[in-house]
Amino acid sequence: MHALSPAAPVRGTKAGRFALATSADAWPRAPETRLGVEIRAALDAFEQARRPARRALVMGILNVTPDSFSDGGRYLAPEAAIRRGRELAAAGADWLDVGGESTRPGAANLPAETEIQRIVPILAALREQTECVLSVDTRKAAVARAAAAAGATVINDVSGLRHDPEVAAVAAETGCRLILMHSRGTPATMQSLTDYEDVVADSLRALRAAAAQAVATGVPKERLWIDPGFGFAKTAAQNLEILARLREYTAVGLPILVGLSRKSTLGALTGEADPEARDLATAAAGALAVERGAAAVRVHNARAGRDAVRIAEAVLRAGGSCAGQSGAS
Repeated sequence: MHALSPAAPVRGTKAGRFALATSADAWPRAPETRLGVEIRAALDAFEQARRPARRALVMGILNVTPDSFSDGGRYLAPEAAIRRGRELAAAGADWLDVGGESTRPGAANLPAETEIQRIVPILAALREQTECVLSVDTRKAAVARAAAAAGATVINDVSGLRHDPEVAAVAAETGCRLILMHSRGTPATMQSLTDYEDVVADSLRALRAAAAQAVATGVPKERLWIDPGFGFAKTAAQNLEILARLREYTAVGLPILVGLSRKSTLGALTGEADPEARDLATAAAGALAVERGAAAVRVHNARAGRDAVRIAEAVLRAGGSCAGQSGAS
């Protein structure tokens, strides 16, 4: 079992960070300050996350859009989208995340009516034709409500309730699980909003606030997930720091979804300009995320994502622990 102990600053981190030690017995007693309490909570949550739990899940991405960064337009026709959903399910996806609005950098806002027209027929068909849990990728309460009526049982809100706080009320009313992602601004403005004092601490603070808002609206904590928001108001360096420090997000006490699939950070690291050529890099990042406590990975290539999860969990089991956050289902 690894533990965190005070050490000299690690490259890429600020002074006062914690580095890996070799035994849980090495924990110092953190002072009973706010920071000390947060450190202890993070350590306790990490210990819990390392214990045997349900396996990490694979969320397959199904973009029913003309302009998504990787596969925009390919699955806009209902027949193509339904076929793609069945393919993802056959390749090992546990969840299917159906979205009708692109949230790539620079994307414009889409009317809810258009979003609903795109996704409802797909969700209704996949409810009948697959056994996957169905998720809707939306920032809008009206879309979330229509999606729930069509068979979605998960609402994946990339705005973390900032765009439309009524999304939480829909989750409370319908019993859907709610994924809260950290982001800033809108897809059109987010890449100009990357100034943080500490990208992990700042995003954690925002995620805690969003979770508290959801609970206050009536969503049980057991139905909440969080997502650090890779690529949403984050630079490539910040994305890497979040992945390196992903265990710190276990302090929130909620399952963690990681979405790095085919993103530009991976292209910058590998030199692959074509997003579809980044699936190997996506699998590597997914395995690292599961090792660091992710409960699910969101991917375009479900088979590669499934294999990455299997390898990461096999290594963790060999070391006496299992991956995935408690509460993943």
